[in-house]
Amino acid sequence: MKTGPRPLLWSGAALLLLLMLAVPVLNLPALLLLMVPYAVLYATLSRGAFLLHLLPVWLMAGLIAGPGVLIFGLFFLLPGIAMGHLYRKAAPASKVIRVVTLIMLAQLMLELLLFEMILDLSLLDEMSSTIRATLESVGAEYMAAAGWSDEQTELLIQMIIHMIPLTFIVISFMVTVLSHYIARRAVLRSGLDVPAFPQAKDWRLPRVLVVYYLIAYVIDLVMAAGDDSFLAVAVMNLVPLLSYVFAIQAVGFFFFIAHERGWNKAVPILIAIPVLLIQPLSLIGVLDTAFPIRKSFTKSK
Repeated sequence: MKTGPRPLLWSGAALLLLLMLAVPVLNLPALLLLMVPYAVLYATLSRGAFLLHLLPVWLMAGLIAGPGVLIFGLFFLLPGIAMGHLYRKAAPASKVIRVVTLIMLAQLMLELLLFEMILDLSLLDEMSSTIRATLESVGAEYMAAAGWSDEQTELLIQMIIHMIPLTFIVISFMVTVLSHYIARRAVLRSGLDVPAFPQAKDWRLPRVLVVYYLIAYVIDLVMAAGDDSFLAVAVMNLVPLLSYVFAIQAVGFFFFIAHERGWNKAVPILIAIPVLLIQPLSLIGVLDTAFPIRKSFTKSK
């Protein structure tokens, strides 16, 4: 592997991102990118060299910005190491995305548990109280005029709380994809051969997901409002999650058409925006997965 001065530059980037965590407004982009230096350093250095680069960075960040930033640094350390390890193994991009997303998701769920067990602090209860107080202080008069009852407020709070698993999944996935996009290009410059993610036109989901989606959708239709059973919460998260997955498949479908018909590359990108934002358009991805409709758009040889 070709390294040169690059590890020092990535160590500097890790330090800068940790310091940015203490700065309002800049802390959000820092959180989104913090995994990248860890992944690049672990993929391009030996384990001993990785620690030699990491420890001074954490020491300086803790002294300058306080030990609080190291909590976030530690959170992104494990998924960053996992990403770098998979790069060293030349694992497929799909496996990198899947494994790192699951690690981040597990850490987020574990944090909820640890806060409640160790600090006796329920983040879910705190979130419920915050939402309730916000609704009461900001929109009490307007909600009362519209006939909004306390029961409806509680149902809204319950729905938001029950959607936390989906929120965690989306956050974990998006951060992982962004980190992989940047880290892979950096690692390639160091001489490692890291497989690329398949082109959008080649994205294909397994057909069994259509069956799962239909079952979850039917259950969601017949589920009573306000049901807080495990099945109800699972379906409440599964239906929109699969809808988004099929929306991504629909984007791949339009990239396929653009490739076959010779469209400008900007066209499928522009089409992808409403497809990802308007949920009913995910049906295109369902049809593309369930049926061989791409054959109708394939050029005759």
